[in-house]
Amino acid sequence: MRSASLSPDLVGQSSTCPADTDDLQDLIMSSDTETTNRYHPPPHIAARFYRNANNRRKSSAASSRRNSMSSQRSNRSSHGGPQSNHLAQHLRRASIIESRRARLADKAAHAEKVRLRAALAKAAPRTSTASEDRAIAAQQAREKYLAQVAASCAEEVKRAKKVAEDMKERKAAEHLRMKGNMEERLAEAERRRLKYQQNLRRARSSCLPVVEEKKAAVSTWKPRNEETAVRVIQKTWRLWKQRRIVNDFMQLGLTVERLKRATFEEVSALLAEEHVIRQTSKMLKYYGLQDAECGGIGESTAIKIFLSAFLILSKPEQVLNENSEQEQDLTRRAQELLIALRELLSRSASNPHVALNATQHASLSEAFSTFQSAFIAWKNHDTSILVGTMVAQFAELDSIWQSVKNNTAGGAAEDYKEGIQTNQTLILVRLKRLVGPEKAKKLLAEAVRSRRGKKAVRQGDPERNKPRSSLSSVDTPPTGAEASSSREQSKPPPTQLSTRSSQIRAINKLITQTPSNRVVIHELAINKDYRIEANPAASMHGKDYSAIFEGMRTDLEAGRGDRWIVTVAESIRDRLLNMITPGKPLHILISETLDPELTERQLRLGSFSYERFFSFMNTILPKLCAPARDADVKALAAYQGSDLIERLAKLMHIIDQLGLDYANHILQVMSPELLRRAPEYEQGHFTEQLQGRKPVKAIRWWSNAREKYLTGASRRGGDTNGSVNLPTADKIYTQGLVDLFISLPPLDSDQVPETLELDETRLTRIKSDILRIVSVSTVLLTAKNLLKRDVRSQWKQEAQRMWDLPEAYDDPAPYLSIIESSHVMPPTTRSQLQGTIQRVLSDSRDSPNISQPVMKVLLQKLKSHVLQRLSAASAEERLRSTTTASEVLAQGGMAEFVGRIGAMVEELGRVKAVDWETHGVWLDQVTKEVGQSS
Repeated sequence: MRSASLSPDLVGQSSTCPADTDDLQDLIMSSDTETTNRYHPPPHIAARFYRNANNRRKSSAASSRRNSMSSQRSNRSSHGGPQSNHLAQHLRRASIIESRRARLADKAAHAEKVRLRAALAKAAPRTSTASEDRAIAAQQAREKYLAQVAASCAEEVKRAKKVAEDMKERKAAEHLRMKGNMEERLAEAERRRLKYQQNLRRARSSCLPVVEEKKAAVSTWKPRNEETAVRVIQKTWRLWKQRRIVNDFMQLGLTVERLKRATFEEVSALLAEEHVIRQTSKMLKYYGLQDAECGGIGESTAIKIFLSAFLILSKPEQVLNENSEQEQDLTRRAQELLIALRELLSRSASNPHVALNATQHASLSEAFSTFQSAFIAWKNHDTSILVGTMVAQFAELDSIWQSVKNNTAGGAAEDYKEGIQTNQTLILVRLKRLVGPEKAKKLLAEAVRSRRGKKAVRQGDPERNKPRSSLSSVDTPPTGAEASSSREQSKPPPTQLSTRSSQIRAINKLITQTPSNRVVIHELAINKDYRIEANPAASMHGKDYSAIFEGMRTDLEAGRGDRWIVTVAESIRDRLLNMITPGKPLHILISETLDPELTERQLRLGSFSYERFFSFMNTILPKLCAPARDADVKALAAYQGSDLIERLAKLMHIIDQLGLDYANHILQVMSPELLRRAPEYEQGHFTEQLQGRKPVKAIRWWSNAREKYLTGASRRGGDTNGSVNLPTADKIYTQGLVDLFISLPPLDSDQVPETLELDETRLTRIKSDILRIVSVSTVLLTAKNLLKRDVRSQWKQEAQRMWDLPEAYDDPAPYLSIIESSHVMPPTTRSQLQGTIQRVLSDSRDSPNISQPVMKVLLQKLKSHVLQRLSAASAEERLRSTTTASEVLAQGGMAEFVGRIGAMVEELGRVKAVDWETHGVWLDQVTKEVGQSS
């Protein structure tokens, strides 16, 4: 039986597990059936499981897991030998297949997901990234910049072609003219040569026979005596020496055609060589030019003037500044001189034994004389312009030193001192070379004295302007409480005040009102020499002055003058008491004598005396006025006119001047303490002004300045994203300050930032000065161009007279008369200049909308110049920009306003420094906010 042949393991298993025994029995039964009736699977399945032995994969190496002895042993022990081997392999294959199918399904699903994702990405609309947008914007900006460059280059090429064509036509016309002159000269020379040959006597030997001629040629000349032989030898020696001088000069090769092919430096070096100067000197002496035409200019100067003709004709672009009438005449004289010299050199080289006749010598001498005169006149004109510019530079440097020499904070004086001394020394050396030592010192001394004198006149003598009321009689100025108490004592009852309110308001218009303490301290911080000036409306010749006193005269004639007299006496009393410390005898005397109630009672009773009133004032005023006002006070006391209103007007004017003197004296005494507390005082008031709000106008102003600075930097080709050219706060502030101040009126209050609101008066004044500078410079520049004058020449008298004309003057006739008084103009030039002046005045009225191109160019040049000087960071840069300011402005057509523009730059520099010192905290906040928002 088959059961007896089972192994003990199977038996054990069958005994312990009945289910397993049934399975085993089924397996045994199936194996028995297989032996008798084997199952044959379909061919495709059989092909997968029962492959050909040749196609079967070879067994792996002996070290593999399947062929290892342990694997075989385990298979036999676990599966019961070869009978279970087939089933295990079948199950293993099935699991491997399933795992492979699962992996393939996962891969297919992943591939499908990738395909779907790719399809979705391809079908989705494409959006540009930030980097692509920046690249596109950069490409567009580059194309726009290239288009601008191409357009500007095209304009430059077109302009250059036009200039070249004009030059070519001019040279062709000049060549034809010179050719015609040369042909005429040659024809004249040929005519003189034929005439000379006709008048020449025939030699006697020409009539002799040929044999005699040969004999005469063989004969030798013998001098009759020793003296004759010496004369012949000397003549031969002189002819040989003259021929050698001419040949040596011609061997130098000094021709205009040759010098044109060389550079300017090579030509200058050649003409400065010693042997060239030596040969030129010999040639000039031979032709009698150096001795006859030098006069008092010296031998070396005559040689340099002669050689300058070659330099002018060969290099006119480098030598001549502009194509003016004077320079054209100089070029024509140089051509005539060289043509006459070339004719004489060629004649002397061809006929060395023939001496110069008087006509030839006169022609050359006249040509050299005219060229020398034209050259000296041209040089003097150019030298005068250069001297004026250098003198202005020297005076400007001295003005800077006077303003910074007392500034010991931060070592500013030491930074400026060395640079200013160096530049002034260079200017002095150059001036000595141009005009001589004595004249140079005289010019510089006059310029410095004039500049310092103007400043001294503005400041005045402090001792002469010191009121006598502030001397020993008054120890300290009245405090606020004392002044208020004195005003309270003199205050009339409410009923009387209401009746005299209109008179009080009218009288107050005649008195210069002192600015507020904040304005005074701000102006004092900008200008240490600041003084309160009289109100133009308070002038005796003003409209308000005349209208008020005419109304007073009318009321007096109508019998209503008592109220005016009381009001005037009260105003004079308050004005005088403010200048005297309470408690002093003079204070008591004035308060009692000019008491309003007493005056009103006297007027009511008819006991008020005008003569006694004026006598009292003539006694009091000399004790209160400054020494500088003594003459005015004496003139008032001496005036005994019958017109009462006129005497009151003069008295009110004198008292107003005394009040200004006293206020300025107090300001001068207290200025050191006020300057020390100025930043803190202004910061406190500015904080109260803002009341916790943001400075909106300052933020808008800063944003506009930053945007304009970045636009200018990108236009100049700078990289605003780089760390080197990042817009600093100082650069942005300077840009905004220049845009605000250096522009045309009127002033828009919305454009003024809160930090500069105290400078609105200064803004209005500077804008008005800018308009006048541009207008007058446009007129003068147009006149210079029409008259073919050098634009660098300074017409100071004409500029000052135009500056003094009223601003609202619309008639061009005064401007024309000012120019015609010193310069002769043809009718066509006058009409052209009149039209230009009319357009300039029209644009001045329509400011800031100007259409005149010259005015626009001058305004832009002025703005660039001021911006460059204010942007200078170091002391060296500031000194360099100041030194070259005169030359830059002269080349730009504003040579007459170098001093005014320099003072304007200094004032703006002080405004900038004070603004940063007082409002630096708020400006830093504005900088951060604008930077974050942008």
